[in-house]
Amino acid sequence: MSTLVVILQFFLSLTILVVFHEFGHFLMAKLFKVRVEKFYLFFNPVFSLFKYKSKKSDTEYGIGWLPLGGYVKLAGMIDESLDQEQMKKDPQPWEFRTKPAWQRLLIMVMGVVFNFILALFIYTMIAFHYGDSFIPLKNMTEGMAFNEYAQKVGFRNGDILLRADSEELIRLDDKTIHLMMEAKTVWVLRDGKEVAINMPEDFAEKIIEGKSMFLDVNYPYVIDSVMPESRAMRAGLMRGDSIVSYIDASCVDSVKKADVFSMVSMYDKCRNIPIPIIVSRNDTLTRLLLTPNEKGKIGVSMKGPAAFYKIEKVNYGLLESVSVGVKRGFGRLFSYVGDMKYVFSAAGAKSVGGFVSIGSLFPYPFNARIFWEITAFLSVILAFMNILPIPALDGGHVMFLVYEVITKKKPSQNVMVKAQIIGMILLFALMLYANLNDFRGL
Repeated sequence: MSTLVVILQFFLSLTILVVFHEFGHFLMAKLFKVRVEKFYLFFNPVFSLFKYKSKKSDTEYGIGWLPLGGYVKLAGMIDESLDQEQMKKDPQPWEFRTKPAWQRLLIMVMGVVFNFILALFIYTMIAFHYGDSFIPLKNMTEGMAFNEYAQKVGFRNGDILLRADSEELIRLDDKTIHLMMEAKTVWVLRDGKEVAINMPEDFAEKIIEGKSMFLDVNYPYVIDSVMPESRAMRAGLMRGDSIVSYIDASCVDSVKKADVFSMVSMYDKCRNIPIPIIVSRNDTLTRLLLTPNEKGKIGVSMKGPAAFYKIEKVNYGLLESVSVGVKRGFGRLFSYVGDMKYVFSAAGAKSVGGFVSIGSLFPYPFNARIFWEITAFLSVILAFMNILPIPALDGGHVMFLVYEVITKKKPSQNVMVKAQIIGMILLFALMLYANLNDFRGL
């Protein structure tokens, strides 16, 4: 059931993004009186799942069976269909190719523009409906928990984040993570004193290579619920128990204090191996023997940071929400563009994911706010990726149109067809590579 819920969310989000993107092209084409022959959600090689065309309309609307995007087919244009027969006929006034270059340019960029507008709208509505709630870093009195690599760099469990270079760190979010990964020096509060941590130049690449977060909120490891017949229940763990530490065993090192990273690591290393743990129950320490299952799970849910730290809540009016939404949309875009440089590193290339990686972003059980947050972020990504100057993408068409505007010369039909084919091959190769990365990681 959980997998089905995630898949349905993925397809719903993809449908919204594709339809909105293609509607941008469609609307601008109609404005400039370009005939739209097809408007499709997903691709339809050989056959369609659904199609409809009114006798009064020039456009066939449909749903394809290959969920790799969607398209609008414009009369008189070399696109994914590679329809060259139409291009051999005399140009007609309703065709894309007969329109001025500036009109064709607007038609091509409008899909990207609509995706970005959609992202800004979603972020605005999230701010207006939900407001904002977060735990300020200054309220996290137990500081952060860090993975092994971050501790080698110089971080210590319990450090309270202060600044990345000269930028004050307010909350634990993508912006803070990005600032820390880019910083030369991160300042933390440790034992009441400010401590400077010099960040290695390859810090970001190492984190990407590890494919995991390098820090998380540090808070007591308290059990919120125990699943029936789970390993935790058999060990004697109960709701409200606080796991304080775990003790020397064949799979772990000596005595270690329990925190988010150490416990998850311990479960993974000690599959089907009994580990002595120290539990605090009603202010009394108890020793229990816990055995994670073959998947490294024990069958509990833990209380989150909100149970221990004060949350700040902010409500926004409509105009304030617009400002927040625009700021967040552009922030996401700049952050994503800045992170693109890591894709060209060895570690970054290995981290590129496909459908499984994208689908795993969606929550189970369904959470409306998280769903719309992810959809807005994917809309930003889709806008940026589509404007890249790669043939077969909108950015490829834009590249040729800019060339035409500057030189006053149209690329030949042969050049456009070959560019389209090369671009499609590149995109399918990238898609195959990304999805193979997913399957390697399963």
